[in-house]
Amino acid sequence: MELQAWRIAGASAVGTSHAKSNSPCQDAFRCALFQSQEQGEIALLMACDGAGSAKFSDLGAELACREFASNLELYVADGHRIEALDRVKMREWLDNVVTALNVRAAADGERLRDYACTLLAAILSPTHAVFVQVGDGAMIVREGPEEWCYIFWPQHGEYINTTCFITEPDSLDNYEFTIVANPVHEVAVFTDGIEPLVLQYSTNTVHSRWFNQMLPPVRALPQAGFDEALSQKLATYLSSEAVCARTDDDKTLLLASRIKTF
Repeated sequence: MELQAWRIAGASAVGTSHAKSNSPCQDAFRCALFQSQEQGEIALLMACDGAGSAKFSDLGAELACREFASNLELYVADGHRIEALDRVKMREWLDNVVTALNVRAAADGERLRDYACTLLAAILSPTHAVFVQVGDGAMIVREGPEEWCYIFWPQHGEYINTTCFITEPDSLDNYEFTIVANPVHEVAVFTDGIEPLVLQYSTNTVHSRWFNQMLPPVRALPQAGFDEALSQKLATYLSSEAVCARTDDDKTLLLASRIKTF
């Protein structure tokens, strides 16, 4: 297996149920690459899904992505190492996200819960990977040549279409966090609109074949970083009839690979 710099594609697409009601896409995502003098390239892949019942959740999702990415950027710029991240530091960052949402809500004269969203973030260094999750959706990594595994199973409530949001105090007491002391070479991050396509709820497994078909174009990208052209093709696919027949929700999918060849 030959490795290269990170190649990334990502897109969001409005769900058919939202399109019928003229609602905006309430998903947001952020892909960023930071250069660390001590560690080399640090990749961030994150997605936020605004609560369907919250009237400004599209703004909340975008702001949550921006604030979390800003915290990581400052952390790396200050010379801190990714493997030094822990639950205490991550809780600080999540609190900062909620503070940013509170500031926006106050400026708009609205309630915090009107900006409710989930949050998924993968932070990848050449030697370690950190994953944090509040709510549903999932992050998965390649476990072998053909198999993928999830980091955390989606945080669903009593029913499949309910979850927790970062604006809820209990969510910050029960968020998912882990650090992996090994390099991760391929990863996917997706909101709950993708779940019916790629997760098997009855067995709590990943449809590995689906991801094995999606990653080759990412590996083959001629340039490192986020690729706009492939991401546009991904957006078109997420809006296709084949996908919308399986899910009517907003959909976000991020795909990243350091693998050049097997």
